[in-house]
Amino acid sequence: MRTTLELPDPLFREVTVRAAQSGLELKELLTRYIEAGLKVPEVQPAPNVEPEKPRLKRAPLPTFREPTGVSHRAYSNAELQEILDQEDLAQLRRAWGMTNEAP
Repeated sequence: MRTTLELPDPLFREVTVRAAQSGLELKELLTRYIEAGLKVPEVQPAPNVEPEKPRLKRAPLPTFREPTGVSHRAYSNAELQEILDQEDLAQLRRAWGMTNEAP
């Protein structure tokens, strides 16, 4: 039976070289390759399950050290926001010439 195969140029060149090296006609070499491929048990495709991604180990929250070597614990977002709010309030009071008394 005759059939037409469309092979990428690099693959065709490689098969042609192998046929010449083995002393076989291209037809014979391709027949052997196809027969050998058909004898190999068919590999079942993996089910549509995404491979489990490796879980990254969580890094501890950073600590901050003063130049003196004293380290400070990590603050939560709420604690950091409170510190920033207090600093903003203190800056406004200084700008308005107010004392540091509570509002």
